[in-house]
Amino acid sequence: MKVLEVPTTLDYRSLDRLLEVVTGAHDERVLLDARRLRWVDPVGMIGLLSAGRFLVGETGHIPVLRPPESPEVSGYLSRMGFFDRAKDGFELVSPPPRRSAGASDVLLELSTISENHDVHDVVERVQERAGHILSRTLRYPPSAVVQFSVILSEVCQNILEHAEAPGWVAAQSYNWTKRLGRHVLILAVGDTGRGFRSSLGGEHSGRFGGRWSDSTALEAAFLHGLTRFPDQGRGQGIQQMRRQVRRWNGVISVRSGTARIADVPDWEDLPPLEEDLPAFPGAQITILLPERSQESE
Repeated sequence: MKVLEVPTTLDYRSLDRLLEVVTGAHDERVLLDARRLRWVDPVGMIGLLSAGRFLVGETGHIPVLRPPESPEVSGYLSRMGFFDRAKDGFELVSPPPRRSAGASDVLLELSTISENHDVHDVVERVQERAGHILSRTLRYPPSAVVQFSVILSEVCQNILEHAEAPGWVAAQSYNWTKRLGRHVLILAVGDTGRGFRSSLGGEHSGRFGGRWSDSTALEAAFLHGLTRFPDQGRGQGIQQMRRQVRRWNGVISVRSGTARIADVPDWEDLPPLEEDLPAFPGAQITILLPERSQESE
């Protein structure tokens, strides 16, 4: 059995380190060793689940996952429902028992999206907590709850329309005291389906010819609003999300295949476009919404 060590930090900035680790696995059964994991956010959790699905496809074997030794990290993963979801893609070594989410900063525990009713269920479940976090923690206006619900619905719908495979969504707010000096809400969505290049290829690859790639597919959808649907008005979710996230001075990034594209405000230093990343199926969408500063009120 091949042992692969999970990085000590798994978040939206370090996800590619995990993908670099797992993309080198072939044929052999894999043990993902997460014992030294010290920090994980919704992006990291979904990245781990995606890595499990990826390894099954690459090796033909169900991978083994050894949970973090840190009680705080394992407890957090348990509260977020990670181990319940991981049972479908991993053989788990002594997972801790499920704990109640409890904490008010957890907006949405890790949820599986495979059918339309899952999207409606997720949106309904977050309404009350979204109002609390968006208005009291992030200091957004009351209208933001409806706008956030639209974004949440769109990112989940993206899984059904583009991936044609199950995916996951999770969201939580954190106090980034040292890094930003404010609270931030992290919304993460991911799947291991077709990805943007394959999803849009049938409709649009011909006009790009030899330039068609993961990055041009992301640019086509993210910057120009191209969709897989021939009828006008469908598949415009990413454009709507970009506009709203920009109004809130937030970050939205989409990773698919070997590329990542992002809208980035001045408080973040992510590159607007990255290429030649570790090849990985499906797509990951990350949205960061910062607390409103006093100057913006």
